[in-house]
Amino acid sequence: MQKRIINKIVKEYTRRYLSIQFSLDGFSFCISNLETKEIQNFGAFSFDKTIETPELLLLEIEKIVSDNSLFTQNFETVTIIHQNNLSTLVPTPLFKEEELKTYLEYNIKTLATDFIAFDTLSELEITNVYVPYVNINNFFFQQFGEFEYKHYATVLIDKLILHNKNVEDKTCFVHVSNNSFDIVVIENSKLIFHNSFTFTSKEDFIYYILFTAEQLQLNPEEFKLQFIGAIEKNSEIYKITYQYIRNVSFINLEIDFFTDEENLNNYSHYTTIP
Repeated sequence: MQKRIINKIVKEYTRRYLSIQFSLDGFSFCISNLETKEIQNFGAFSFDKTIETPELLLLEIEKIVSDNSLFTQNFETVTIIHQNNLSTLVPTPLFKEEELKTYLEYNIKTLATDFIAFDTLSELEITNVYVPYVNINNFFFQQFGEFEYKHYATVLIDKLILHNKNVEDKTCFVHVSNNSFDIVVIENSKLIFHNSFTFTSKEDFIYYILFTAEQLQLNPEEFKLQFIGAIEKNSEIYKITYQYIRNVSFINLEIDFFTDEENLNNYSHYTTIP
């Protein structure tokens, strides 16, 4: 496991906000001031290989939490973010809570024992239906008491809609994780497209981007693509994207917490930080 923890304590916070995000590939957390959103502590853990099951993932998370005294503080608000590909988006006017399992059956294989949850995207009339890792929720309830949990796609889309507010042109955002990435296309504060893809090579990566662009009739010479997440300008996936798409950049965020860090930047943990 590779880990990175940053502590920049400017003053003692009485209203602490804890955000935790995890997947089968890693774990990250951010402690900030609930009122000002000023970041106090940040940590990121990347697993050496993808964890096979939620049960094994829980063992890793238990070790991280028990080894880190930062989690013994009192938090006024805690948000747990589940990152997995066990989700689907449903227009809220068509959403019926009694049909949760039906929505997911079109996209993923569900078990009779699966607990299915849903989020309402705050900026859109869209409901995100997904399978959370209940065993990990139970662990965090024992640690922190009451908390809010969401799916990663909910957080990602809501933040991008707000970030791109008042921009009329179509913008394609690509959020990169270790072995997967999300494509989010927004036009005039509306969600045009969202999907998650897994990839093992740079060729896989660019194929899905170009295929999506073709389906949405986006001209590679014209549309804007902005990267977020685990990607650097010298990476192979960035280089191959730049070969095929003219307007490639990184999302512009006004955060100075990671300014002096070599391996982290403002966009690398977009959904974990407030």
